[in-house]
Amino acid sequence: MNNSALIVVDMVYDFTNPEGLVYYPQNKLILPKIKQVIDYCRNKDMLIIFLQHCYRKGKFDKNLINMRPNCIEGSGGEMIDPVLEVDEKKDYVIKKRRYSGFFGTDLDLVLRENHIANTVIVGTKTNCCIRATVTDAYYLDYKPIVIRECVATNSDVVNEVHLTDIEKYFGEVVSMEEFFGRLEKGDL
Repeated sequence: MNNSALIVVDMVYDFTNPEGLVYYPQNKLILPKIKQVIDYCRNKDMLIIFLQHCYRKGKFDKNLINMRPNCIEGSGGEMIDPVLEVDEKKDYVIKKRRYSGFFGTDLDLVLRENHIANTVIVGTKTNCCIRATVTDAYYLDYKPIVIRECVATNSDVVNEVHLTDIEKYFGEVVSMEEFFGRLEKGDL
């Protein structure tokens, strides 16, 4: 059994589509790369988990006080970008309301039930959701691995600063080529 899982963070309409409420062009650019990684991982029978940023419609959420409303349940903005093709029979979709995919969700339970040791993380908002999910994965004794070409935020400089910190303090940052090579060798 594979002890690694691919975690796709918040690749939802509001972030990835030019009509989305918090769209950044960088998110659209990483979509095909994430799709390529998902397809590769599926061929290797790796567990795939989609984290879906989603706020309840008409309900208070303190995150929405200081930011533009986005990813509201039922708006379509919370829907995973269709380019990524969720396999409803095998993949998990976990809704979240905070930056970390672990906070207030059953992500840790799903990973433990599937005997996962390595969390391969891709998706959006390197400075918020990626960083928080990586940090919590590290504190929960998973090995976080971030694929460099498959994460983004609204600033390339901010993206690089957070990748540097992630690599220094919490886990690994690898290229797609390195990731594919390690999968082929059975190193993940």
